[in-house]
Amino acid sequence: MAYDEVLAERVRRALAGRNDLSEKKMFGGVAFMLHGNMSCGVEKDQLMVRVGPERYEEALAQPHARPMDFTGRPMRGMVYVTPEGCRTDEALKRWVEQGLNFAASLPPK
Repeated sequence: MAYDEVLAERVRRALAGRNDLSEKKMFGGVAFMLHGNMSCGVEKDQLMVRVGPERYEEALAQPHARPMDFTGRPMRGMVYVTPEGCRTDEALKRWVEQGLNFAASLPPK
């Protein structure tokens, strides 16, 4: 399984109405980019969220979140959220908004 298309479609719906986003194939999944900066994405059956270094520990303290360790080493500032952590649309939207907020704080690429 490359990535969960159902979850990716749910993320697309959570982002609906925005014209400042693009999609890019990354990490064997799909990433959602704001002005060229990754905000969130889907890899296998997990949501990836770029929360930034300042909110990293806070994000990890949330249920169903863990360090994003795609390379075998944790990527500080990025977390995976298990399917249980984004089961409801409300929970998914909260995570997606965290990623958007961090990406919006970065200069456009």
